[in-house]
Amino acid sequence: MQAVEDWKTETLGRVARLTMGQSPDSRYYSEEENGLPFLQGCAEFKGRFPKHLLYCSQAKKIATVGSILFSVRAPVARINIADRDYIIGRGLAGISGIEVDQVYLEHYLTFVEPNFRNASQGSTFEAINSSELNGWPIEHPVSKAEQAKIAEVLSTVDRAIEQTEALIAKQQRIKTDLMQGLLTRGIDEHGNLRSEQTHQFKDSPLGRIPVEWGVKRLWEGCDICNNLRKPIAALVREAMKGEYPYYGPTGILDYINEYRVDGKFVLIGEDGDHFLKFKTQEMTLLVNGRFNINNHAHILRGKANVLTEWLHLFFLHRDITLHLTRQGAGRFKLNKAALMELPLIAPRDPSEQGRILHVMNTLRQNQIYSISNLEKLKLKKTALMQDLLTGKKRITALLKKEAPAL
Repeated sequence: MQAVEDWKTETLGRVARLTMGQSPDSRYYSEEENGLPFLQGCAEFKGRFPKHLLYCSQAKKIATVGSILFSVRAPVARINIADRDYIIGRGLAGISGIEVDQVYLEHYLTFVEPNFRNASQGSTFEAINSSELNGWPIEHPVSKAEQAKIAEVLSTVDRAIEQTEALIAKQQRIKTDLMQGLLTRGIDEHGNLRSEQTHQFKDSPLGRIPVEWGVKRLWEGCDICNNLRKPIAALVREAMKGEYPYYGPTGILDYINEYRVDGKFVLIGEDGDHFLKFKTQEMTLLVNGRFNINNHAHILRGKANVLTEWLHLFFLHRDITLHLTRQGAGRFKLNKAALMELPLIAPRDPSEQGRILHVMNTLRQNQIYSISNLEKLKLKKTALMQDLLTGKKRITALLKKEAPAL
C-alpha cells in the first residue's frame, strides 16, 4: 500500500511473540481432566473461545491466556482467543502482541485472512510454516493509542454482531416452540392458547388436536396449479432479463421479462436435498404477485376454508420425509401423487387460522428484521476494516477529543 504518515510495516515476528504448536505423544492426552486442555486445530473453534475435548499431561507448547489462536493448517488463518492456557498441537500457533496492541493485531489478522489462504495454496497440503508466519507483514499506526482506538471501534461492532446473532438464535427458539404449540393447539376465540385441561381435544393422524379442527388430505384443502409451471433454460433466460422473479424449488433463480403466474400461492420443492433440513430451513415459499416457476416445485393455493397462508405455515418446518421417494444419497423427490395425500390439519374457522398467522408473522418479521440488521452490521465491519486497518481513514480526531485538557 502507499505509505501512510505515522504508519509502519513490520513483520509479525517483530511485533509479536509466536509459539508454534507441537503435538505431544498420544499417550499423554485423553478426555480425563489431567493437565492442561489440549487443542489440536481449528476444528475446536466453536465460538469466541475454543471448546476443547482433550487434556494433556505433557506440556510441550503452550498458548497462554489471552493469546490469539491461529490455524496454520487447512483451513489456514482461522482465529480464536485463548480464554485460559492451552497446550497446542501442530495445527495451531499462539500469537501475543509485543510492539502492537493485542486486539488490534487480532483484527488485523482477521482482515488479511484471505491473503494467508492465498499464500498457503499451491502445495499438496494447505499450510503455513513458522518462517512464513514470522515474516508476514503487519501494517499498523506507530501510535499505540491509535492502534487501541481502532481496535475499540472494531470490537464495538463485533459486540453488536454477537448480540444480534444471539437475538436471532433466541427468536428462532421462540418461533420453533410457539409454532409447535400453535400448530397443534391453536388459539381460541378469546385469544388463549388451548390446552387439554381447558379445552376438548381429539386424536388425529398427526397427534392430538382441538375438536374445532379438521383433518384433510392436501388435495382436499388446496388446488395444485402445476400447469402454471414452465422450465426455462439458463441460456434462454439470459436473453429475456426483466423484473419478474423466476423461482426454483427453494428460492428465486433469476428475473425475466414475462410471467405466467399472478396471485398468492405457496411453493413447495419437488426435489433436492433441502427436505432433510426442515428444522432450520423453510420448506415452503409464500409468493404474492406476478412470477414464474420451473418444474422443480409444486404450486399450491388454499381452498375449502383453508387459507393459502395456512398451507405455507403448516408445511414451513414440517417433516414429510416418510412421503418422499429417494433419488440418491441425501436427495428426495415429492411427486404429485404423494403431495396430494399429505395429511393436513387446520382450524375449520378461517378466522382462527388468521389469528395464528398474525402471531407467527409478527415473530417472522422480527426475525427478518434482525437478520437484515445483522447483514448491515457485517457490511459495516468489512468497510471499517478496509478503512481503518489500511490507514485509508484515520481516527486521530477521536483521539484528540479524548485527550485531557492541559
